[in-house]
Amino acid sequence: MLIDMDDTILSAYGRPEIAWHHVASEFSGEFGPLTSKQVATAVLDSARQFWAVAEAEWRLKLNEARRVVVRDGFAALAADGHVLAVDLADRLADRFTAYREEEMFVFPGAHDAIDELKARGVKLALVTNGAGAAQRAKVERFALSHRFDHIQIEGEHGFGKPEERAYLHAMQALGVTAPETWMVGDNLEWEVEAPQRLGIYAIWIDVHGEGLPAGSPVKPDRIIRSLMELLPPANG
Repeated sequence: MLIDMDDTILSAYGRPEIAWHHVASEFSGEFGPLTSKQVATAVLDSARQFWAVAEAEWRLKLNEARRVVVRDGFAALAADGHVLAVDLADRLADRFTAYREEEMFVFPGAHDAIDELKARGVKLALVTNGAGAAQRAKVERFALSHRFDHIQIEGEHGFGKPEERAYLHAMQALGVTAPETWMVGDNLEWEVEAPQRLGIYAIWIDVHGEGLPAGSPVKPDRIIRSLMELLPPANG
């Protein structure tokens, strides 16, 4: 079983709109006539535009990417006549990064589910995108290292999802083939669409119960809301 980390095991990056509005409210006294809601909305619009076309390398430079996103959001506000300082943009971006770290936690039952799967003899690989140092710090902080037979971090290996070799390498490390493998994660492209092309059984985790986006062309083989759902029934 290949398992994603962020927003699958850990509550890490889901619902950024809530985080941006919260962080913006902390700086509301520095926005002049603008409300924190207006600033957060501009930043969120900027983030959507940025990540829609961003190169994969930006996943390895999240702190820098956030500064670019906020600066671009401020530039859009300036075009409407509301100029905010670049220094404020960077402080807002950096506070967002710190806030995300502060609020991160292991989803209830995630450790127990992983431990039970391992106890049942399931070979487990953690397959996560992102910078090596940042992702490795999460692995250690949340006691994940000893729970997996293989830890695969994009920044440490030089490739990541949805590249085919990310899944092939993980399967090779576990000594399994695609028909024997399940992929579990929250990203429909990385953990469902791409693995399915290789013949992997793809499970989408929808922790907030929001359901598939309307008209989604991606169809998971299974949808769960918690890793605990991967365990067989107690009488099974």
